Amino acid sequence: MSWKIIEKYRKTLAAETGIAHKKWGGKVTVCLVYPNHYAVAMSNLGFQAVYALFNSSPDILCERAFLPDSRELREYEKSASRLLSLESQRPLSDFDIIAFSVSFENDYLNIPAIFDLAGIPPLSAERGEKSPLVMGGGAALTLNPEPVADFLDLICIGEGEAVLWPFLDLLKNETVPDRTTLLQKSAQLPGIYVPRFYSFSYDECRVTAITCTEGVPSRVKRVWSADLDLAGATTVILSPETEFSDMYLVELSRGCPHGCRFCAAGYMYLPYRQRSLESLKKEVAEGLKHRRKVGLVAAAVSDFRGIGELSRHILECGGKVSVSSLRIDGLDEEMIDVLKASGHRTIALAPEGGSQRLRDLIGKNISEEQILSACDRLIRKDILNLKLYFIIGLPGETDGDLLELVGLVKRIREMVIEAARGRGRLGEVILSVNPFVPKPSTPFQWCGMENLKSLEQKANYLQNAFGRLSNVKMKLESLRDAYLQALLSRGDRRLSTFLIQNSRLGNWRRAAKELRLNTDAMVYRNIIPGDTLPWDVIDNHAGDRLRQEYLKAFGNVYNREWRA
Repeated sequence: MSWKIIEKYRKTLAAETGIAHKKWGGKVTVCLVYPNHYAVAMSNLGFQAVYALFNSSPDILCERAFLPDSRELREYEKSASRLLSLESQRPLSDFDIIAFSVSFENDYLNIPAIFDLAGIPPLSAERGEKSPLVMGGGAALTLNPEPVADFLDLICIGEGEAVLWPFLDLLKNETVPDRTTLLQKSAQLPGIYVPRFYSFSYDECRVTAITCTEGVPSRVKRVWSADLDLAGATTVILSPETEFSDMYLVELSRGCPHGCRFCAAGYMYLPYRQRSLESLKKEVAEGLKHRRKVGLVAAAVSDFRGIGELSRHILECGGKVSVSSLRIDGLDEEMIDVLKASGHRTIALAPEGGSQRLRDLIGKNISEEQILSACDRLIRKDILNLKLYFIIGLPGETDGDLLELVGLVKRIREMVIEAARGRGRLGEVILSVNPFVPKPSTPFQWCGMENLKSLEQKANYLQNAFGRLSNVKMKLESLRDAYLQALLSRGDRRLSTFLIQNSRLGNWRRAAKELRLNTDAMVYRNIIPGDTLPWDVIDNHAGDRLRQEYLKAFGNVYNREWRA
């Protein structure tokens, strides 16, 4: 191994503060792998929580590995070395278990590269008894594990704290004689999906049937933690090289009580749960020993009961508060005062739909009056930089919806400019515009993504509308990246070969072409409710509610169109 890489590992470990590293010997060894770079991985609270959970067991030793950055990859190529763990610089093949933590579908692209660097066959069927057991978990895998199911021996469906303890107890049982028996026993545990025991039938672009081996459940139930005071996540490793290096992260809740029809968080983490104020105050006290700023993490921070008291407590203890974004209808004066006192110069709000019709369609349940009122309250508190999140390409979106979006932004811009004149400084409206990507386990899972040509026309329209306006900046997510995300979100097991080919070629479009894979059919297809879905192997406890919300949004309009 190149001395440069080893030296970087040592410097990284020296800079970290957190969990003390265990010594090898007499333990079940786990290498927790995040299929992206170190800085991204260590900004992920779920990754840190699972790392802490593994290491909380005296019988488990857990280390970490990450996708090397481009400079590191060149070093690996020069030295022809294997990917090593961060803590002890051991090859991944030395571990008993390799555990992938995958939060985002686009990280599926990097999993074959990890196997290649580790010198381990990517397909589970090609690995022998002496190979590490390969497992995976995380939000993306809970939504739809099928694109990478052929890579993994078992998959955790749901929240790590609820899934892993029964599995670890089984793993430490010395009476388990071989891998097949271990996997058979694992498949009986709540939240454990063993892909080899399930078979899929296909036509050109869809799953036609799912069958399972006798003795395993026909559907794998998603599991969750009932008590977040016992399971809630916080920062466990502090590192200077991550996006949130200046703050200590504390999880407030899981799920979202609003259930917007396009959003996976509101359904994947059902039921909505909150931590107690008392436990959070203890976490804050610990966090303020290490960082002055406390980052409050939740899908809906402003929905947390006691958010005002918690925020005041942080300020009174000499800290500052940071939040990612806030519900427009949950933004009150007290919260704004806290954010201002914490030094926030920009606040992010998420209208999502540009017109009232679209906001009603997606279940956002906020009016234009509420949006303008929230912006006015922020501006009156001298917060003149507003970041607004919008989605284009929502099902049934029209030119009229885009026209209303432009009008809304212009009204907000005028409010900012008028206030800025009186204060003698500039304000800015930053638009983050993202194309709609259909997500499994949501009421919009049956809706196809709008085609790229149409999305490009809409993006050009908005860029022309806002390009001439001062104090307005628009940032557009890559449409091609969104297309790829939709493919990986909706795909099935046939994508495993595609992912391997992409890793070899470095070009996913060329990989799809060589494999004659009809990606457009997977991405753009409107699915008839009742058709078999790749992720139907997962029981997410929300099936009836998804159909009800779909019907509330569309009735039978799309159903008739899709059958025609």
